[in-house]
Amino acid sequence: MQFRDRHKDFVKAGAVVFGVSRDNMASHDKFKQNLELPFELIADTEEKLCHMFGVVKNKIMYGKKVKGIERSTFLIDPAGVLVEEWRGIKVAGHVDEVLKSVKALKKAA
Repeated sequence: MQFRDRHKDFVKAGAVVFGVSRDNMASHDKFKQNLELPFELIADTEEKLCHMFGVVKNKIMYGKKVKGIERSTFLIDPAGVLVEEWRGIKVAGHVDEVLKSVKALKKAA
């Protein structure tokens, strides 16, 4: 919800925000509507993006080994180059750190 609440700041800084998960579009549409998200969600049901960015991880849940997704954020410049990444993030304060990097990238351009 922090990215939702700061979305205007990202737009002002020239950034485009997307959310990605393995859920399908129907699930995304409901999630987006319920949380009033101002940005698009990408349905990666075949896990192509998840594997490309290396976020598919084995986890232990209730004593069983399961495949899960490592919560991550990726900053990609206008040329499509990955310039910064945050892995295994904690939500508190994360959006401020990402916005700071976006603004620094804009200044460097």
